[in-house]
Amino acid sequence: MPVRRHLITVSILAGLSPSSVSAQFAAPLTPSYVSALTGPGRFPLSASGRAAPIIVSSSDDHAVIRVAGDLAADVERVTHVRPVVSTDSISGARDVVIVGTIGKSPLIDRLVREKKLDVSGVAGQWEASVLQVVRRPFRGVDNALVIAGSDRRGAIYGVYDLSAKIGVSPWYWWADVPPAQKPSLFVLPVRHVDRPAVKYRGFFINDEAPALSGWARATFGGVGFNHQFYEKVFELLLRMKGNYLWPAMWGNAFADDDTLNARLAEDFGVVMGTSHHEPMTRAQQEWRRYG
Repeated sequence: MPVRRHLITVSILAGLSPSSVSAQFAAPLTPSYVSALTGPGRFPLSASGRAAPIIVSSSDDHAVIRVAGDLAADVERVTHVRPVVSTDSISGARDVVIVGTIGKSPLIDRLVREKKLDVSGVAGQWEASVLQVVRRPFRGVDNALVIAGSDRRGAIYGVYDLSAKIGVSPWYWWADVPPAQKPSLFVLPVRHVDRPAVKYRGFFINDEAPALSGWARATFGGVGFNHQFYEKVFELLLRMKGNYLWPAMWGNAFADDDTLNARLAEDFGVVMGTSHHEPMTRAQQEWRRYG
């Protein structure tokens, strides 16, 4: 039986209005490019008990390689079939998913160079992505579902947009939102471009003691707000297409409490602010501890 977590999110989402929080539980407002039914030109993301393997380049950013694994887990959450994730090589599959960053993924760059992937309106932009089905991308491959980002967060948002479209809520962990089960998933033959209208988007963890801090210590141990806690927060932030976080500061100091916290933020591609009301780039707990 999953632990109910939805009351905890109130403390985390002090930076979001109730209406914006509610919207995250609702169906996407933009038309979905994913269907449970096959049709002409549709890409079989998962069908007949088989899921298309996901390919990512080993030369890409760690955050992009990580999110390819999240996509595999999301497909499994919906269809009970987990795609294989591999780096660099396409292992004889006729239909593959390719995830990568323009300029860092040789597979993506080759498709752009051969004019098989249209990155107009995406390349050179801030956190932009394109999702496109490409026919005959490489020898021996019939179709590729390509998710290409202008930068690492663009690629991440492109992946999480697909996850949302197949039915995985950003709140699947924090609020135990179950995805609807579907035997098959097909991506329509569309070109979907996504880019933000606001450069920095995020929230701060506010008024977190004693409720959230006590829960975090009981759940993750130690100081509570450690890298295991922030791993869940960062994933939620990125799934909601945010990029900026002010950390917990009531009795805590993000970089000092757990030396892995700052490294994790870099690995996820999250921009960190200092605690939201302290000057001089240090949390008030750091001033108290070290003067």
